[in-house]
Amino acid sequence: MASSTSSSSSSEVKIISESFIKPKTLPEKSKESYHLSPLDHLMLSFNYIQKGLLFLRPSSDDATKPKDFMETLLQRLKDSLATTLDHFYPLSGRLSTLKTDNPRSYSVFVDCNNSPGAGFIHAKSNLSVEDIVGSNYVPLVVQCFFDHHKAVNVNGQNMSLLSVKVTELVDGVFIGLSMNHSVGDGRSFWNFFNSFSVIFNSQEEDLFCLKNPPIFREVSGPLCRLPYNPLNKSLRSHSESPVLKERMFHFSSETVRSLKSKANQDCRTTTTMISSLQSLTAVLWRSVTRARRLPNDQETTCRFAADNRSRMDPPLPTNHFGDHVSAAITTAKTSDLLENRLGWAALKLHQAVTEHTSEKIASELEQWLKSQPGTPFYINPNVVHVRSSPRFDKYGCQFGMGKAVAVRSGYNSKYDGKVAAYPGREGGGSIDLEVCLLPEFLEALETDQEFMSLVSSSSS
Repeated sequence: MASSTSSSSSSEVKIISESFIKPKTLPEKSKESYHLSPLDHLMLSFNYIQKGLLFLRPSSDDATKPKDFMETLLQRLKDSLATTLDHFYPLSGRLSTLKTDNPRSYSVFVDCNNSPGAGFIHAKSNLSVEDIVGSNYVPLVVQCFFDHHKAVNVNGQNMSLLSVKVTELVDGVFIGLSMNHSVGDGRSFWNFFNSFSVIFNSQEEDLFCLKNPPIFREVSGPLCRLPYNPLNKSLRSHSESPVLKERMFHFSSETVRSLKSKANQDCRTTTTMISSLQSLTAVLWRSVTRARRLPNDQETTCRFAADNRSRMDPPLPTNHFGDHVSAAITTAKTSDLLENRLGWAALKLHQAVTEHTSEKIASELEQWLKSQPGTPFYINPNVVHVRSSPRFDKYGCQFGMGKAVAVRSGYNSKYDGKVAAYPGREGGGSIDLEVCLLPEFLEALETDQEFMSLVSSSSS
């Protein structure tokens, strides 16, 4: 099992115990190989998904109760994890390769029969909840709240595809999940997290039914065959990130509604076709571009992580497990982006999402399958890339400590311009943006009066 980050901040988080958790009862279908799809294969050179929730621990005047509370919590989490893995059985396995000859080809599958299970870590820190959320900036130590730090999905042949790290704080608990991105995307991740919570809170774990049980592809379907071994350890796509600053920006529901209305009015649309997230992303794209002080003739790119399920022919259900996400991309010259109204940028984003069809997705996949293996993943230096979604029910995950104080993420391929969108803690359509930028660009963004006038205080 991979250890936590080796940075100096790791000294603030000490591992108490490590173990593996197997499903209570592996389903019969787990005995068959669960092969990855072409899009799953594409994600092998990326980092694990790392998202977690910060909770305040119930207060107590009895000095013996905190220890009892943690012991009870940890055991219930382990028991609930085992039951949840019954439903999400591939997450208990390891990656392996099927090799065929004439012609030689390789396909990656999940082997659940030769695996010790999912990882489970108990860690402890002398930090408080306030140390984590007391500043708008995300402290580097948060990366220590996740297992598999900087791990690449290819490593899933040797390490767990899922790891739960529970860090005990002075007055709180952080539950961080690391999931192999070649097995599932953000929607699959949060379906697992929500199911984990539902099972934890169930009084009779063995007698209930999940409302959104994962749907898996047929194991008898056609395999994705590649002319090279995609689990070759030399296939890496991410170089070490430069020093970045990370800040949470909160936008109230009123601000989000106002921006959506303005974007649609700018486009003189009769319907509200431009969404809230597209409108807010347009604001951020323009603001970050100003902060970077790009030349007028320089191109800048905005990328959306788009869910492909509804775009497939026929469409897939929202709880279909696996990787069904790819990027909807639009570009613009700096002068055009900044001299036109907000609606101009928002409309370009809307068009990129609208044009992200099943035919386009299939064409991009075909091009990748024909590409040279191990080609480095290129990050445009002038990009704003929005991932995750405020539509995921992140604050619905509760583990006996009430509603989470905040959502935070781990290392997970962070680079200049990467943004994660979360629902605001108070709900109602509010949105939090986790923005990663080079320090000089973030400082410039914080002095942008137009942008900062839209930012409000967060309840977290």
